[in-house]
Amino acid sequence: MLRRTMAEFDVKAGLQHVLKRIDEVLLQRPKVRSAFYLSSLWLSVWKPLSFLQEIQAAKPLLVAVSKTKPAEAVIEAYEAGQRDFGENYVQELEEKSRHPDILAKCPDIRWHFIGHMQSNKINKVLSVKNLRMIQTVDSEKLATKLDAAWSKLQPAPTDPLEVLIQINTSGEDVKSGIEPKDAPGLYQFIRSNLKHLNLRGIMTIGAFGFDYSNGPNPDFVSLMKVHNSICEAHSLASDSVLVSMGMSNDFDKAIEMGSTVVRVGSSIFGHRAAKA
Repeated sequence: MLRRTMAEFDVKAGLQHVLKRIDEVLLQRPKVRSAFYLSSLWLSVWKPLSFLQEIQAAKPLLVAVSKTKPAEAVIEAYEAGQRDFGENYVQELEEKSRHPDILAKCPDIRWHFIGHMQSNKINKVLSVKNLRMIQTVDSEKLATKLDAAWSKLQPAPTDPLEVLIQINTSGEDVKSGIEPKDAPGLYQFIRSNLKHLNLRGIMTIGAFGFDYSNGPNPDFVSLMKVHNSICEAHSLASDSVLVSMGMSNDFDKAIEMGSTVVRVGSSIFGHRAAKA
């Protein structure tokens, strides 16, 4: 699974291009968002306006999505300065996190699990060395099981497990995630009851292929509305609740809309081979 099966791709150049684009978008974000504030669509989504003015233009965390890519590609990105990597599949996450070359050459790597989390795979994911975050918690049941499993690890972890709530903003049956209207309740449940989880924010995958000539991405608008609701309900600073949205084809648009975590794969590692 971890062998190279495609033509070589300049991972360092891909990573540098993405980082440069992130910096460019950050410089423009206040102007872009000011334009959005003046539109009736944007004002109908974001209320009150004073909340918008508090949003900080912090540099988003880049998670390099290395699924289906070999260990060598992960090491190349790491050696170019990347530290956060995302995997969609439990088996691949296990293999890469135990790969002898990655262990030897990437001591400070941070793994994010960004795929659908099955209850029977919880212990495998939590045993991953240098696990940073699980971005796909979508139910009270799953959150409770993660909380219990993390508390029982030996030796006992000193810090709570970082998690995000996954929200199905597109309403597609093939996508995992809680409905937007139910997300604030799940947020409240985790914060109030699960002391072994450090709830950092929310995420969405969204529908693919949105035409931006039609205006703002409705999935991004939906997630930011949830973000607004959570911050207001808990009197939280906007930048204290992470927003994970945006991938290779639209991470720049996501940053414009307020994303603080972007998950980028093919723009860094090259396109993935089609499944047989």
